[in-house]
Amino acid sequence: MTSSPAALAIPAEIEAVFRAFLTCEFSTLAKDGTPITWPTLPFWDTASQRFVVTTSIGFPQKAYNVRRDGRVSLLFSEPKASGLERPPAVLVQGDATAPDEIVTSFTGNEDALRQTFERQPSGMIFSANPLIRYFSDWYYMRLLIYVTPRRILWWPDGDMTGEPRRIERLAAEGMEGQEASHAS
Repeated sequence: MTSSPAALAIPAEIEAVFRAFLTCEFSTLAKDGTPITWPTLPFWDTASQRFVVTTSIGFPQKAYNVRRDGRVSLLFSEPKASGLERPPAVLVQGDATAPDEIVTSFTGNEDALRQTFERQPSGMIFSANPLIRYFSDWYYMRLLIYVTPRRILWWPDGDMTGEPRRIERLAAEGMEGQEASHAS
């Protein structure tokens, strides 16, 4: 039986970034190991301490890459429209899974759908009327990607010129969260 990772002690200022930023840069690894980065809308689930990222079945490359190599990162560096004043820049390095399942219903995920339309109101055009919904059904068929943070680095006030602060899961020592004032 596999145990779930111990909870990380994530500072409130970092959780605020996870909740308030409209997008982040999500990076996966291609077949040859090249990092590929997309802007994406992540959803932070405090209870499970993981992110949920979705992608349309029409654009499955993120999920394919994760299934091949689960090492991913999320960079929260652009605070525009977040409502946060001088937030830290945050880099999450984690382990991702992408189940081989297509989600076709938002039942149980209504909060995420509401957040999507709040953050990206132009996306409402795909649900504006029945005809558009019919021709855009592929957009609503989603693949889910779950990201469990392994390491979180952050730079106070978004100033990435200095050493970052860090929280890390230690795989060999019971997955306890550790924080250090700088990267090693």
